[in-house]
Amino acid sequence: MDWSIQDIARIAGTTSRTLRHYDDIGLLKPSRTGHNGYRYYNQAALVQLQRILLLRGLGLGLPVISQVLDDETDAAQALTGHLEWLKQEQDRLARQIASVTQTIEAVKGGGEIMAEDMFNGFDHTQYKDEVEERWGKDAYAKGDSWWRGMSTEEKAAWKQRSQKLGEDWIAAATAGIAPDSAEAQDIARRHVEWLTGIPGTPASDARGQADRRGNADVKAYVTGLGEMYVADPRFAKNYGGAEGAGFVRDALKIYAAENL
Repeated sequence: MDWSIQDIARIAGTTSRTLRHYDDIGLLKPSRTGHNGYRYYNQAALVQLQRILLLRGLGLGLPVISQVLDDETDAAQALTGHLEWLKQEQDRLARQIASVTQTIEAVKGGGEIMAEDMFNGFDHTQYKDEVEERWGKDAYAKGDSWWRGMSTEEKAAWKQRSQKLGEDWIAAATAGIAPDSAEAQDIARRHVEWLTGIPGTPASDARGQADRRGNADVKAYVTGLGEMYVADPRFAKNYGGAEGAGFVRDALKIYAAENL
């Protein structure tokens, strides 16, 4: 069974022009071309298109997607990795949708808003005890004060930046690039900047000390955090699992050794 280019464009929410472009650059070839010149796609082509659209959703460019598809010929294995990330996003978004829906119903109906339920999926205090145990109460207090002092727009921008960072790590790991590549090291640089921008973290405090005395050890914190990403499944899931977290760890370790 196969489908015409018009059918696929409609079903996949794309355009015939896009599919023809994918054909022209060798990214997605039709399974056959009819006597009328129309392109037709079979099941294998549809699987390939699904992978392309998933990788596009991660922000990858077409040349990188082409390389990923060439390197990862086992479609089922590659899609399994994508599925894990999508499930994590589904869970997070489902909790946010439920909490916002509940708030809307309470506001419209004049009912009581349950503060405990309003921020499910938004919680930044879930690691409070752990942060205090690892780095002290002052570390958590600084970070909590910083977060609560931000406007709604600032919080949204920070969350978007954090999510983009995680997506870029997953995309880079999926692409199969080396941890010491220019692309991976640029993400590592952004990751360290992200860490040092959060008040209360050892990286932020150390950066401030380095600015004053030049003797801070941000390197130990960054490399140690990379190891924790791999060892702790709660953090590893942010990078697509243990394998993705291992990629992040290796890239951060290289960046720290060369730049911190």
